[in-house]
Amino acid sequence: MSASGWRVRLPCTRAEAEAIPFADPFPDAADPPTLLTDEPDPARPDEWTLDAYFTATPTAADLAALTALAPSAPPGSAVVETLADTDWVTLSQAGFAPVRAGRFVVHTAAHAAAVRVSDIGIAIEAGLAFGTGQHFTTRGCLIALDRLARHRTRHRVARIADLGTGTGVLALAAAKRWPRAAIVASDIDPVAVRVARGNIRANAERTGRSRGAIDLIVAPGAHHPRLGGPFDIVTANILAGPLIAMAGSIAPTVAAGGTLILAGLLTSQASAVAAAYVNRGLRLIARIDTDEWPTLVLRAPPRPGNAQDDGHDSDADN
Repeated sequence: MSASGWRVRLPCTRAEAEAIPFADPFPDAADPPTLLTDEPDPARPDEWTLDAYFTATPTAADLAALTALAPSAPPGSAVVETLADTDWVTLSQAGFAPVRAGRFVVHTAAHAAAVRVSDIGIAIEAGLAFGTGQHFTTRGCLIALDRLARHRTRHRVARIADLGTGTGVLALAAAKRWPRAAIVASDIDPVAVRVARGNIRANAERTGRSRGAIDLIVAPGAHHPRLGGPFDIVTANILAGPLIAMAGSIAPTVAAGGTLILAGLLTSQASAVAAAYVNRGLRLIARIDTDEWPTLVLRAPPRPGNAQDDGHDSDADN
């Protein structure tokens, strides 16, 4: 698609770049920009850049929203560039290199050739919703799902829930690893649910309320009748505060012997998040550290007299 576009570039810190996937700077925009962050010089690990790609000329309000994401940027440091007569959408997404996490490879269309025969490819385009696989929290969840699939036979996983699905990448990963499972994927943002629906179609998976399909719903946390459980696997890649606050509603949705995967927390927050769920009867069986963003894997106690294989414990390495 050849069209005119605009890129806004400004400097930011590493901490600001890592916080951007959790921000919502354009909540009312019908066509929000694609946001990319990059570390231009590994020798200067705290000096990053933020690029925003627009389909229309960025307004003063757009620039203000971007600079709010990078308060460390000096005044007037934002550079606006016109990308005329070029496939600027492909250009904006070319920065999303394929992400490998276990057998999973999350890629944009520009990097489809990176998927090998032995890989499980998940096509996710950069755009409106968080979750292209680039962030460490998504990678940690993908690694956890891949390890879990190696230790649990497919017929034992019948129901899966993905809370805060974003682009649907974790729901898609679950569908590809457990193709006969009924999956419920929810997000508080209706735009994210719409994006996830498109990504599910693009990955040749089905939507619906049956086995082998992904049921998409708009809901906060676990507050929806179709999220009541019990689920054999629950993923929640949100933030530490909401994870702790919702422990009382999320923990009961995990089936006896089921697995809960939590992410969106910093290393300094891991103990508090884990404690909120351990206090509700779950057991921490693994922690996957991806940079400063750990992923916690917990197991619900099995039914009395039904000892379940805890082989996943062997993956408690970082």
